[in-house]
Amino acid sequence: MSTTAMTLRVPDELAPSIKQAADAAGLSVNAYVVRAARRAATLDAARQLAGLGLGQDLAGEGDAL
Repeated sequence: MSTTAMTLRVPDELAPSIKQAADAAGLSVNAYVVRAARRAATLDAARQLAGLGLGQDLAGEGDAL
């Protein structure tokens, strides 16, 4: 897997919460932020798909959107 370095600026008051949450999850801050970004992107894509109103057209036996 290739990676791209990015600079992330967060408010000073948010940084300790992110560090604590990453520690509690047993992750590095980088891994924690990447996981959060991946989840947000997946949720955004799912909302966009749901907004197309294709649920009934795409549903097959045993499938549901």
